[in-house]
Amino acid sequence: MINRNISEAIQAMKGKYPVLTVTGPRQGGKTTLIKSLFSDLPYFSLETPDIRTQIQLNPRALFEQFGHQMIIDEVQRIPELLSYIQTLVDEDPEAFFILSGSHNLLMLENVSQSLAGRTAIFYMLPFSLNELPGKERSYEEWIFTGFYPRIYDKMIPPAQFYPNYIETYVQRDVRQIRNIGNLNIFQRFLSVCAGYIGQTVNYSNIASAVGIKLETAKSWISVLETSFIIYQLNPYYRNFNKRITKSPKLYFYDTGLACSLLRINSVEALDTYFHKGALFENFIINEVTKFYFNRGERPPIYFWQDSQKREIDLVIDLGSSLLPIEIKSSRTFSPSFFKHLDWWQKVATVPLEEGIVIYGGDDDWEQENGKLVSWKNLQHMLPTA
Repeated sequence: MINRNISEAIQAMKGKYPVLTVTGPRQGGKTTLIKSLFSDLPYFSLETPDIRTQIQLNPRALFEQFGHQMIIDEVQRIPELLSYIQTLVDEDPEAFFILSGSHNLLMLENVSQSLAGRTAIFYMLPFSLNELPGKERSYEEWIFTGFYPRIYDKMIPPAQFYPNYIETYVQRDVRQIRNIGNLNIFQRFLSVCAGYIGQTVNYSNIASAVGIKLETAKSWISVLETSFIIYQLNPYYRNFNKRITKSPKLYFYDTGLACSLLRINSVEALDTYFHKGALFENFIINEVTKFYFNRGERPPIYFWQDSQKREIDLVIDLGSSLLPIEIKSSRTFSPSFFKHLDWWQKVATVPLEEGIVIYGGDDDWEQENGKLVSWKNLQHMLPTA
C-alpha cells in the first residue's frame, strides 16, 4: 500500500472529534486508507445491498450489536443514520465513528445539519505526484495517466480504466444524485465540460453546445461537483474594482479522466493537443489543491482576471499577503512568462509575495522579477506555515 499524505492529518484529529468524515471521489482510495488506519474498528459499507437493507430496516440494531465505535462507508446512502450518530456521540463520551462517502454537497449537507461541531471533515483526492514513484515520467505522461489508485495498483491502462469509470459513474452516482433521463446526453455534457477546462464558466455556451436548457446545465454542473468530477476555482476580487472577472473557472479533479472525455487516447496525442496548456494548468492546480487537502486544510486558492483578459493563473491567499503564480506548459523559458506578474505587481492594492512561474522545464531559476520553478519541484515552493 502506498502511504497517503493525508494519513497524518486524519490521525491527528482522533480524540479531538468523536466523528471523522472522509469524503472524495469514488475509487480515490478512501476505503483502503480508513480500513488501514482504523483496522480495529468494525466496518460496514452501505454500498452492499443486503447490509444497507438490514440497517435501513433497523438502524438501532447496528449500534446495539456492534457498539458505538465503527466505520460506516458511503454513509450518504442512509443519511438518517447521522441523526442516530449525533445522539450517540452526545450521550457516550467513548463513541467514535469514521464516516466516508463519495458525494460532496449531498453528503455534507446532512453532516452539517446533524454533526455540526462534532466532526472533522477531510477531502481525499486520488494520488498526488509526490505520493507516487516514477518521477522520471514526463508531465504529459502524468496528465494522461491521471492519479486514480487502481490504475497503479492493478496496472490498468488509462484507455481502459477511464471509459469504465465514466460508465460506472454515470449509471450509479448520477442517478443517486438526480433523476437524469437521457444518460447519453449527460455523457456528451461531460465531454463538453472537459473542453472548458481553464475557462470561466459560461452556462449558456455549455447548454448550447449540448442542446439543453440553461437551468439543466446549471443543475448538471452541480451534479458533477457533488460527485467530485469537477470543481470551480473562484476569482480573487476583494479590494479590486468592478472591472474584475467574477465568474469561476472550471477544472477536473483528475486530468486522466478529462483526457479520456476529450478522446485523447495516448501521450503522443496529448503532446499535440491544441489546449495542452489548459490540461497542464489543471494538473498544477490539482497538485496545489491536494497539498492543502492532505494537510486537512481548505485550499486558499483563486485566480485573477480583469476585463482586458490580463490574468494570474493561480493566487494563494496567505492571509497577510497574496502569492501570485503563473503556469506555463512550455519547457523553454521566455521573458514573457512574467509579463502579467510584472503588471500585477504594479497595480495590485494588496501586499504581494514575489511572483512564481511554474513551467514545463526541469530547472529552477531565480529571475530579477520572480522565481521560475519546474513542475517537478512544485511542492517545494508551496507555503508550509
